[in-house]
Amino acid sequence: MKKFKDIIQSDKPVLVDFYATWYEPCKTMHLTMDKLRNTIKDKACIEEIDINVYDGIALFYRILMVPTLIIFKKGEVLWRHSGSISEQELQTAIEQFL
Repeated sequence: MKKFKDIIQSDKPVLVDFYATWYEPCKTMHLTMDKLRNTIKDKACIEEIDINVYDGIALFYRILMVPTLIIFKKGEVLWRHSGSISEQELQTAIEQFL
């Protein structure tokens, strides 16, 4: 995996899903993220960060609940949402930063 700070520096929006493998709502969000990847194609990047593996990143961004979704562009946090969300709502959130 590329370094996280390099990934979020992209000129394209980067949607990051902070998740935990053991939490059922996160498993459901994985399906939503896969569908969104097919819809968005290469207009934006979609990454998933396991908070149990990358706990330093989760701590830095104060991830207190999973799933937490953050959209970055050029390293800046543009949008943040905690909890499950629909594919359409995510698509709308990303498209505003294209």
